[in-house]
This record gives sequence, structure tokens and C-alpha cells, in this order.
Amino acid sequence: MEFTIKAGSPEKLKNGCVVVGVYAGGELSAAAQALDKASDGALAAVLAHGDLDDKAGATLLLHSLPGLATPRVLLVSLGKASELSDKTYRDAVAATAKQLGGIAAEDAAFLLADIDAPRDLAWRLSQAAQILKDSTYRSDTLKSKKEESKKGVRKLAFIVHGKTGEELQTALLRGEAVAEGIALAKNLGNLPGNVCTPGYLATTARKLAKDHKIKVEVLERADMEKLGMGSLLSVARGSHEPPKFIILNYKGGKAKDKPVVLVGKGITFDTGGISLKPGEGMDEMKYDMCGAASVLGTFKAIARMELPINVVGLVPTTENMPGGSAIKPGDIVTSMSGQTIEILNTDAEGRLILCDALTYAERYEPAAVVDIATLTGACIIALGNATSGLLANDDELAAELLASGQAAGDKAWQLPLWDEYQDMLKSNFADIPNIGSKGAGTITAACFLSRFTKAYKWAHLDIAGTAWKSGADKGATGRPVPLLTEFLIGRAGNR
Repeated sequence: MEFTIKAGSPEKLKNGCVVVGVYAGGELSAAAQALDKASDGALAAVLAHGDLDDKAGATLLLHSLPGLATPRVLLVSLGKASELSDKTYRDAVAATAKQLGGIAAEDAAFLLADIDAPRDLAWRLSQAAQILKDSTYRSDTLKSKKEESKKGVRKLAFIVHGKTGEELQTALLRGEAVAEGIALAKNLGNLPGNVCTPGYLATTARKLAKDHKIKVEVLERADMEKLGMGSLLSVARGSHEPPKFIILNYKGGKAKDKPVVLVGKGITFDTGGISLKPGEGMDEMKYDMCGAASVLGTFKAIARMELPINVVGLVPTTENMPGGSAIKPGDIVTSMSGQTIEILNTDAEGRLILCDALTYAERYEPAAVVDIATLTGACIIALGNATSGLLANDDELAAELLASGQAAGDKAWQLPLWDEYQDMLKSNFADIPNIGSKGAGTITAACFLSRFTKAYKWAHLDIAGTAWKSGADKGATGRPVPLLTEFLIGRAGNR
């Protein structure tokens, strides 16, 4: 979908469809009022019949209204005017995207962004562009017949009052860039494990670097052995696929600016290893690299936006497979930090690859480090599928990420990382076990990681519940690319 921003009068628009908002009770937005006046009260007359639900996101498509140049008017409910919020606005935009994808119009004019609330016009434009562009995503890469439709809007004009200056153009670009980052993360997540291997992620990183101003380096097994990444390599022992350690470097800020480091878990398929997972639903373990996918997607977005900030991406990636060489419960391995780890469950492998990456991150003297991982089923039990779990050793960093999630519509919720939980990680034979005692699984997993993050400010995002959907809508969500991008926009001072 192609986007433009234009100033114009609603009643004079000749687009194939004009989209306007209506509040609960038939209250017309300013744009809807203009159309109603030009059509001699046709909108109000239709609404009086009660065919448009008051709930935000309800829609009603009208045809050939008198006095209007457009053949179609799409009415979108915004809910009660006094209760208009980030969520109701997004719901209205998402409903618009669904309707525009099925109508026989080449282009449309969108006037939902030009309302009084919530937030400012730049935010509303950016969110709308992201949602509308994301709605066109299709996961048909490996289908012999692509999902093609002759219907659906291809060009969309955002209609605003007044000037369409640089600030609004930037907002539009950001929305598109985030949607492109989400699409990359979705593509990688949705690919099967026999395609999206550690090598495939490395190739994707190299292509991303080639297309944008990003430097990339890929460490092989021998390189990791020299660095002493015994924890990461222990997970790779059962697989025939060679592990990779991908390093992305985006330098958009000043040379002396300390970078933000993003670390993404890249288990391209997780059988659980010797601690084998149940067979039911195991196909979804191809999504265990969605942390890595979100890092690559975020890099695509910030490079597209040319954000003035320095960012490093670290992606430790391997399969977790059972085999003659695979690690076993009871084995003890030595991490890059020198700490020894007792393997009590080989299905708690994500923290084993992340801990070496977190140690590696020290060399950048980072301003902050954020790791992203589909780490614990316990996070799904605690927070469900709407919210990512957030734990941090710095409350200010946590607050930044929480606010970024709110602004981006990609929410997180902070869980405690208190010293009392560290007592649940004790081993008689090594410095630390890879799982804690019973209970608080998400927290003890973060406690494990915190043992490797004492040199910098660090936050951990557990996206086990938010990285993909199951059931009829099965597929990667691209989260938390919106949260991470919004966080980096704020860090760059460009919000």
C-alpha cells in the first residue's frame, strides 16, 4: 500500500473510498459533518436507523451518496468521544484496514487521523500507517499459489487540515518503517525450521547489512570456542546445523556515543533436547527464534528511518536437538563469563545461549542492553498473550521500555527481580543451575540472566506469549519490533 499526505476538504474528495469517523450515539466527527452537510444530511439519516454499532471498530460502507464526488464512504465507529484512547483509535484503524482490503477501489482517502485525540497528529499518522501497511502482510512465501486478490486499496491518502510539513512526513515514514520491520520478523518466524536455520539467519543479516548502512560479522563455531562460549556451544552439540553468532552494528549516532545493545534469542527449532518436549504443538517451536527475528526487524526499521543512534545487535543462534553428542541433564558447562552451569533441564536452553551473548555485550561498554527471548511458558501463565514480561536491573530503563510499549501499542508488564528470588537458583555442583526451584519460572529465568549483566544497565523481555499466535490465526506477530523501535526513537531524542 502506497501512502501520501494531503490537505483537502472531505466533501470534494474523488477517491474511490473516503474513510471518516463517527462517535457513539451517531455523533459525527468534523470530517463526517462536512460529508453530511454536502450530502444534505444523508449520513445522519443512515445513522438514525442504528446500523452502525457504537463499539470502536464497527464499520458501515455506504455507496453513491448524493452531493459527494466519491462513490463510497466508509463510516468507522470511534466509540464514545469522551473515552477515545490509544486502543480505540487503533481498533478503528485496524477495522478500516480490514474493510479496505476487500473493496473494489483502487485508492482511498483516510480522515480518521485528523481528530482531536488521542495523542498528537504525528502519532496518529504513524500508528495508522503501521497498522494499514501491516494489514497487507501475507505469509505465502512457500505456497505454490500466492494469495492474490483483485480487490483492495493500493493507494491511500491521509487527509489533514493545514500544512503537511516535515514532521508529518517523518511520522508517516516511521509507521511504514516499523511495518517493514514487523514484516521481516514475521517472515523469519513463519518460515519452517528446515528453511530458517542459523545459517539462514546469518544470510538474512548479511543481506540486511548490504541493503542498509549496517555492518555485520558472523562468528563460527571455532570463533566461539576461542571466546570460551561453552554455554552457547553446549546447546549446539546435538544438532547437525552449525551454530552462528551474528553481530550487527548500526552507527547512526556520534562516534563516541555508547550503543544500545539488543540481544535476540535465536533457537531456530527447539525440540527440548534430551528433555524432549511433548509432540503436540511442537511444530510451533520454529518460533523459538522470534527474539532474533525481532532484533533483525528492529534493525531494518531504524536503518530505514536513519535514526541518529548507535545500536549493536547480537544474535546467538542454533537448534536444540537430541543426539549422541547432545548435552544431558546433570552435565556441567563453563560459560564465557567463567561461571559454571549445571544443566538440570536441556529444555531451558535459551538462557544458555543468551548468557554468553550478554557477557560478549560487555565489550561495547553499552548505554543499555535489552535481551528479547521466547524464554518461559510460565510467562504465558502469568500474563497471557497480550503482554510481554519485563524484568530489569535498572528501574529507569524499565520505565522507558514500559512507556515505549504503551506508545507503540506493544505493551509489557514489569515483574520483580528481587534478591529473594536468587535463592531459588542453587547448585551443589556448579556456580548456578539452569533452572530454579519450583515456581516463579519467568523470574528465576531472568535471575539466571542477571548473573551475567552486572557490568551494565539491562532489561529482559520475555515474549513467549506475544511472539506468535496459535489456532486459526497461527503465525508470528512481529512483536516486540514496535516497542523496541519506539524505545530507540526515544533514545535517539527523536520522539
